[in-house]
Amino acid sequence: MIAIDKGQARLTFAPEVGGAVARFTVDGRDVLRPAAADTDDALMTASFPLVPFCNRIPHGQFVFEGREVVLPPNLPGHPHPLHGQGWRSAWTVEKAADGEALLSYQHAPDAWPWSYRAEQRLQVREAGFRLELTVTNTSDAPMPAGLGFHPYFPRRQGETLTAANDGVWLIDTDVLPTIHHPGAWEADWAAGAPVEGHGLIDHCYTGWDQRAVLRAPGRPDTVITASPECRWLHVYVPPGEDFLCVEPCASRPNPFGEGDTGMVVLQPGESRSIWMEIATA
Repeated sequence: MIAIDKGQARLTFAPEVGGAVARFTVDGRDVLRPAAADTDDALMTASFPLVPFCNRIPHGQFVFEGREVVLPPNLPGHPHPLHGQGWRSAWTVEKAADGEALLSYQHAPDAWPWSYRAEQRLQVREAGFRLELTVTNTSDAPMPAGLGFHPYFPRRQGETLTAANDGVWLIDTDVLPTIHHPGAWEADWAAGAPVEGHGLIDHCYTGWDQRAVLRAPGRPDTVITASPECRWLHVYVPPGEDFLCVEPCASRPNPFGEGDTGMVVLQPGESRSIWMEIATA
């Protein structure tokens, strides 16, 4: 693991584990859920990148510009591949100094039949950090692309989440989106709602305004902001666990489904970038 610092802020990342953030502290306090020092699974880290798509593709099957693609599962016991290839691959550290880092990942064509280059630029600030994620199509044919972030936060006593939205995608037993429900459902995050007291929340919210706040009595707020492309906010609150996820995404689950999913088409040599900032206030 490699660490970069600025003032009282310290960010540790694990390039060999999906290019993940392993820990982020401000004045010694964990802002993200810390990863164990020996972890080899991005799902057990503090945050990892979603590239070149977010969440689940039903059975990994889709058609793009006449080409049929079938991706293998990448989560044991689950039939629907999710989150792309970056989180299951080692990244290369190209820079790590003066509070900044640059990581890269080169994907060679396989079941995902396009080559691409992904980059993460990390910058530590006095009370937070900024992470920019970029994907560049390095193949000789148009490539679909979607990007997102998957940060984990410690669940604190009395915590609430406030995040503007205009509706939510309901899910089936495989956590695939079914229908869009306008307005509040289960927890009214737009008004600010307690994190505790719900069943499983693993849902994608629409109409997000790129700002979310986690607030706990007597503790500093955690503020998550993102670039305008991140029009979806995925919230994961598993019952009985000591963490939750608040995930800025530029595309939604079932990214090759009907309607506006946020996926874009990158021509050969074309890039797309998004960013996320996490800070305490």
